[in-house]
Amino acid sequence: MPGKQGVKIGRKKTVQLTERKEQTRGEKIKALEEEISQTKYNKKTQHAIGLMKAKLAMLKDMAEKRAAVGKAKGDDRFTVRKTGDGSVVLLGFPSVGKSTLLNKLTNARSDVAAYSFTTLSAVPGVMNYKHAHIQIIDVPGVVSGAAAGRGRGKEVLGMLRNADLILILIDALSPQHYKALLQEIFDSGIRINQKKPDVHITKKERGGVSVGIAVRLTKIDEQTIIDIAREMGLNNADILVRDDIDIDQLIDVIEDTRVYTKALTVITKMDLLDNETLKKICMEIRPDAVISAEKGEHLEELREAIFDKMGFIRIFLKEVNKKADMEEPMIMFEGSTIKDICLKLHKDFVEKFKFARVWGKSAKFPGQGFRRLDKVLLDGDILELHIN
Repeated sequence: MPGKQGVKIGRKKTVQLTERKEQTRGEKIKALEEEISQTKYNKKTQHAIGLMKAKLAMLKDMAEKRAAVGKAKGDDRFTVRKTGDGSVVLLGFPSVGKSTLLNKLTNARSDVAAYSFTTLSAVPGVMNYKHAHIQIIDVPGVVSGAAAGRGRGKEVLGMLRNADLILILIDALSPQHYKALLQEIFDSGIRINQKKPDVHITKKERGGVSVGIAVRLTKIDEQTIIDIAREMGLNNADILVRDDIDIDQLIDVIEDTRVYTKALTVITKMDLLDNETLKKICMEIRPDAVISAEKGEHLEELREAIFDKMGFIRIFLKEVNKKADMEEPMIMFEGSTIKDICLKLHKDFVEKFKFARVWGKSAKFPGQGFRRLDKVLLDGDILELHIN
């Protein structure tokens, strides 16, 4: 039986070995990132870069899992229940004006001060606009390295994964923060203003990797797809590609942990710069809106941009044998079905659904009947539900 001293030595060696492995993994990640950045992308290097990026993704995934071991799963300060018709998260570096903007857009009261890190938890508010009730959430400012866990960055960036829209706020005095924020968003596994690539992967027990291509590929070839899949542990699978994807998109699909969401870029504190300087920054960043929350300038344009980007449609409800309520529409997202309407009205409506009548763009004739819950509705449609 080993003595207590022997057990202590054994544990110490285990800790040292683990630390050495983590250090080695970190060194490998850094070396791969440098090699990728220094390798010019072309047809000849495409395959090599693809394998390097696949290795890098696997190393980062292992590092992420290792870092998560033994840590608390959540923090109540960063838990906000989604309410309303959609949710927007304000993202930016400290003192970019998130709290001031939240207070101006909603009836919330987020602390405001002239120094960094005023907001220490998530603060929600509701913006009422064109009959839509849009939840706006102010979160603590992020710093460089947030995606790796610096400054509670993981908790803050984690909230973006459940948002319907991200408002990327850039201080007019610090335009260099824009690229840094985009990198933090990317590193946290969030893809903004992109649709998920149309690539279907079916795992199988044997037979290796086979690739079916339904489009002309210009950024990656079939052999690179096969080798990246194998590098990432996908040794037996059928891969059907229906989009002209690149290496990064293929890796995203294989990892299957990415979130695709919408984003608006907003330059704040426009009142602190002259028109010429502001124009140069706008040429570089190409923001969706330029505002001064403090002065209340261009906030109406921002509200309109948020509403439009959310992709809302208006559905007017009608009771049987009564006129439709054309004053208060139900606000839904583009692509919503009759089932989505039922779920939003009452959880039991799906089970009790008999049929529906529709007037509007999605109906072939006024009052067309539908017995399918998967019927997609369009903006301005009138819906009459028949429930058991």
